Amino acid sequence: MNDQSRFFDEMYAGQSEARAPYASYAEWFDSEDLDDLRRKSTDAETFFRRTGITFNVYGQAEAEERLIPFDIVPRIISGREWSKLTRGIEQRVRAINAFLYDIYHRQEILRAGRVPKELIDRNEAFLPQMIGVEPPGGVYTHIVGTDLVRTGEDDFFVLEDNARTPSGVSYMLENRETMLQMFPELFSRIKVQPVGNYPTSLRRSLAACAPTACDGDPTVAVLTPGIHNSAYFEHAFLADQMGVELVEGHDLRVVDGRIAMRTTEGYKPIDVIYRRVDDDFLDPLNFNPDSMLGVPGIMDVYRAGGITIANAPGTGISDDKAIYSYMPDIVEFYTGEKAILQNVPTWRCSEKDSLKYVLDNLPELVVKEVHGSGGYGMLVGPAASKKEIAEFRKKLEAKPGNYIAQPTLALSTCPILTAKGLAPRHVDLRPFALMSPDRITLTPGGLTRVALKAGSLVVNSSQGGGTKDTWVLEE
Repeated sequence: MNDQSRFFDEMYAGQSEARAPYASYAEWFDSEDLDDLRRKSTDAETFFRRTGITFNVYGQAEAEERLIPFDIVPRIISGREWSKLTRGIEQRVRAINAFLYDIYHRQEILRAGRVPKELIDRNEAFLPQMIGVEPPGGVYTHIVGTDLVRTGEDDFFVLEDNARTPSGVSYMLENRETMLQMFPELFSRIKVQPVGNYPTSLRRSLAACAPTACDGDPTVAVLTPGIHNSAYFEHAFLADQMGVELVEGHDLRVVDGRIAMRTTEGYKPIDVIYRRVDDDFLDPLNFNPDSMLGVPGIMDVYRAGGITIANAPGTGISDDKAIYSYMPDIVEFYTGEKAILQNVPTWRCSEKDSLKYVLDNLPELVVKEVHGSGGYGMLVGPAASKKEIAEFRKKLEAKPGNYIAQPTLALSTCPILTAKGLAPRHVDLRPFALMSPDRITLTPGGLTRVALKAGSLVVNSSQGGGTKDTWVLEE
């Protein structure tokens, strides 16, 4: 096991002295019977299984469904800490949206030399079909998940931006529901800001982005690739919680210049589609002609102002990991302010000097694919074998432009409940921001992912990570 003493422990300042946000919880925990807590931990797993909260793991026999492990020790953030994070995330989301508008219109940031033109021109996430398109309300990034890591008392960094189809919000909501059922006395004792109004806020925010073709109350629907998608549970969950229809591509068609869904009374126009289908599969007439998941002609309706697609097609250019390295410049260019939340230092392997540094220091670095996600296709140098490093070196030398590298951060830890009691494990945080034409709404907290294996820095559920309920205190 790694020496945990060099990492910032969010709960304890010393061996047993709880930090201020955790003071009331630590007092409660110390008065509880460990065997009772372990039983409740097992009960939580049973609850999740009964609710059907699973995700699919691809690349394995039968693409098995798994339960994401849930830890009953909450992660607690003070109101002061959350206030700073809120300001930083709002600033970043506004800058990303402005960047997307600019990239698909005048490209002023490229003319100014603040972002290299070739990063856009050669980027598979850039959609020429979006050039000149005016999204309803000027909103590209209706839902953004910002991955944050912490290294000290006041040291938060943005690890990556998720602006395409960020997932995980269903776990944030179900984690809280589980904790409320299992530990109601804790919520009487500790004033925690609620998260349960997220579905209402999501529907309201999406409806506020309805196109000009909308007549009356906007009709919203969630577009899913279907039951075999790894996040299908979340698609169905959110549609149910918002009280809107869950549809697949074959349920939709173009009717009189609008997108309409099949109902028992014929086809009914839709105003806003919250799509969980990737760009390439969205419209076989405009993108991948073999796609069976999308809606033929939806891009033509979108360009004509007949439908809102959330998030807008082409938003992936903003969460590309090479673009990420320019985010401090992007924030300053569009807001005129220095970034409140800092990036993790990043080496772009497409640059000769950076590549040399990365190759010379592979055992100490984390190397990621520019378009990668879910913890796949990356190298965590300190945890890799000599053979793994040698194999990764060959891939890096063959296609350096496909990778960026970052230092191995001393991620903060938060305790989990183990057979022997509390034990520190590394965590990250994904808050969810909703953008409409006149506001940005953040749900207080977000999804805390935790690396359940001692010493591991990989928190992704697909790589064996778990989740926690995230508490933001009312202060």
